[in-house]
Amino acid sequence: MKRLRALLACCLLTAAAVMADGCSDAAEERTLVVLGPWTDGEERPFKAALRRIGERTGRSYVYKGTRSLRETLVAQLQAGAPPDLAILSSPGELAEYARAGDAHPLPQRVAGAAVPPWAPFLTVENEQGQARTHAYWAPVRVDLKSLVFSRAKSTRKQPDWCLGVGSGATSGWPGTDWVEDLLLQRQGPDAYERWATGKTPWQQTREAWKEWAALLAANDGNLAREGLSMSFEQLDNGRYGLLNGGHCTHEHQGSFIRRHYGDDVQPTSTAAFFGAGKTGGQPDAKSDAQSDGQSDGERDGERDGQSDGQSEAQSQDNAFEVSGDMAAVFKPSAAAWDLLDRLTSRQAREDWAKAARPGERPYFPGGAFGTVPLSQNTRAVQGLFDGASQICLDASDAMPPTLRDAFYRAVLEFLGDPQDAGLLDRLLKQLEAERILQVQERAFVLDDLCENVPGPSGSR
Repeated sequence: MKRLRALLACCLLTAAAVMADGCSDAAEERTLVVLGPWTDGEERPFKAALRRIGERTGRSYVYKGTRSLRETLVAQLQAGAPPDLAILSSPGELAEYARAGDAHPLPQRVAGAAVPPWAPFLTVENEQGQARTHAYWAPVRVDLKSLVFSRAKSTRKQPDWCLGVGSGATSGWPGTDWVEDLLLQRQGPDAYERWATGKTPWQQTREAWKEWAALLAANDGNLAREGLSMSFEQLDNGRYGLLNGGHCTHEHQGSFIRRHYGDDVQPTSTAAFFGAGKTGGQPDAKSDAQSDGQSDGERDGERDGQSDGQSEAQSQDNAFEVSGDMAAVFKPSAAAWDLLDRLTSRQAREDWAKAARPGERPYFPGGAFGTVPLSQNTRAVQGLFDGASQICLDASDAMPPTLRDAFYRAVLEFLGDPQDAGLLDRLLKQLEAERILQVQERAFVLDDLCENVPGPSGSR
């Protein structure tokens, strides 16, 4: 009875703080749940870092991973049983939860973890209709995109590309990465950002789709059909990594794919690989150097220059797409906010990095952490990260979820016949109609997707 009175007194005396913190006693006595996207062994180092946090705080935490993250979280919210924290890769989806009041604004003491461009501030109306600007999530891990991985320099005129767009409930996203990256490299960050935030029509992406179609038609012309039937990472007989299948030489994928490869697989930036006016050709000389054992300093110097024929805008921008795994609090309590604070701390990142294998060492805003030596391909990605002058959030991740999902579906349909100009016209009209609808519903709430990086490890 005394215990009950104490808890009631806690809640009454701290009523003003309940929206942000809740009553800490109740939260400390139960297990806090973290819902996230990592499964199939990818969650192992994160769970190790979570255990170390538990050893320090004396609290109990459990991680639940799922590939159907959106469906799981929506079901839990509808049942009134959300996780304490959820880790999602889609800022557009997180913005939707913030507008609905499901994701809670970060209190001042943890707001510093909201690092741009992964965690922009949002202006959201509260229940009284008053507009308030807050950060609602913070990145716990980040990845570099705009990369081409290859095991060895191809001697062919055209590389054999890997493609797999299967990914459970989110099948299609590896194809959206192609369209987004080609648009970013050809038109630059400003045009990319305006399109991704709903300010310009989908017709402006036409050339990116057409360039991708030309790449899909290279070699034997079966790449699109093969890509529709393959997972983005899983082969048969429990094998992973499309480059390990023996049927392709080059893969356009984010830095997370390193976990399936050894140091014989190295990354090149898509800007360096394609240059201006190229469609799936050989890398420029500077990207070849990355596979020749050239020093980091020499490669950084060469990245300051660009291949012959590359546009001035490209040489100035050196832009990369980035993605991230962002943590938001869905069941606020002092213990939940403390956990988010700890997950974004240097100590947690050190623990996470130490628990990971060399080829799966995570990247964090601010640079690499840990004392275990980096693998060569991990170091190579970090060098490209440090050499970027601009980083832009993955466009589809930043879009309202309904438009993002329509983009995924359009990619799947496009791969049925990439050379059909009439099909592309129809798909772009459908996507444009969805964009207009989302604009009318004021669903685009993210504006700043690109961030200038002043120097090595800049604002990361």
